[in-house]
Amino acid sequence: MDRDFLIDLFADFGPVTIRKMFSGYGISADGINFALSLRAGLFFRADEVTIPDFAAEGSKPFQYSTRAKIVTVNSYWQLPARLFDDSEELVQWARAALAAAQRAKVKKRPKAKKAAKTPVAKKRPVKRAAGTTARRVGKAKRAHRSRA
Repeated sequence: MDRDFLIDLFADFGPVTIRKMFSGYGISADGINFALSLRAGLFFRADEVTIPDFAAEGSKPFQYSTRAKIVTVNSYWQLPARLFDDSEELVQWARAALAAAQRAKVKKRPKAKKAAKTPVAKKRPVKRAAGTTARRVGKAKRAHRSRA
């Protein structure tokens, strides 16, 4: 799905922000991401309230493969194909997806504040015995010559 198609698709929903993400686009409203448009299709945010609606339509959660396994992302479900032709019902599903994303945002724990860094004491120069540095050795030689 290209950007123009998505803009037309969500025209009745209201203003959305469409940003490049992964192999497609992330779709957000009011700063909250509620949909993903990827090669595999259009996926809406879902939670325990909306998942039964997706399951009743025969939709599946978003999945991707790694080298080791197939990962299922249960928080995004594929939009039923019939909704692409029914803009009124698509708006209802999009609002439900936005509500699910808002509920998920509330559930997230606030990020822990990083502990304040304790100031590190500056290292003091190591005191050396007289005559151990090149400068002091040079001074000692000059003083010895001037006495002679």
